[in-house]
Amino acid sequence: MNKYKVLGIAVVTVVATIVTSSCNDKRSTGWEYAPNMYEKIAFDPDQANPNFKDGKTAQLPPAGTTPVGFTRFDYPKTMDGYNQASIEVKSMILNNAKNYTDGKQLFLAFCSPCHGATGQGDGTVVAHGFPAPPSYSKGQSSRGGAMKDLTDGKIYHTITYGLNAMGSYASQLSPEERWKVVLYVHHLQTL
Repeated sequence: MNKYKVLGIAVVTVVATIVTSSCNDKRSTGWEYAPNMYEKIAFDPDQANPNFKDGKTAQLPPAGTTPVGFTRFDYPKTMDGYNQASIEVKSMILNNAKNYTDGKQLFLAFCSPCHGATGQGDGTVVAHGFPAPPSYSKGQSSRGGAMKDLTDGKIYHTITYGLNAMGSYASQLSPEERWKVVLYVHHLQTL
């Protein structure tokens, strides 16, 4: 046999094998490399799980735990919590130019539509018929006392939980950003 004939037979055999093996099952993806990437062993959160007493995969965290990056504010959304925060809660940030500038920027972005740029309760929403919030320097708080006398804790509590028509800003402003707004509101109380 001549070597070209042997080579030709080998090529025809390889091509025939490739053609016949590729036409059998259209749904087969062939050999799987690292099948654990396709067939996961972890449970889905909504899937039953025999490893826990209640049979659920998604478990609640243990009582008293604090999520990473979360700052706890343990004062309830009540008048007692408001008064307790007034006495116990003090600002956690330095009174410097950067924090003041950041607080002013945050106040203008989040608070000025209602409170006005100077905190006088003359924001753009008032022009659209909504009730005006009290002035920081001249108004009276709906919880009693002058707005110019509000403490760090009272302002922080109000930003965190909201009051009257004002909603909570806890989801829009981080705890550090809220303290910067408190710093700027203290400036507005002196105007």
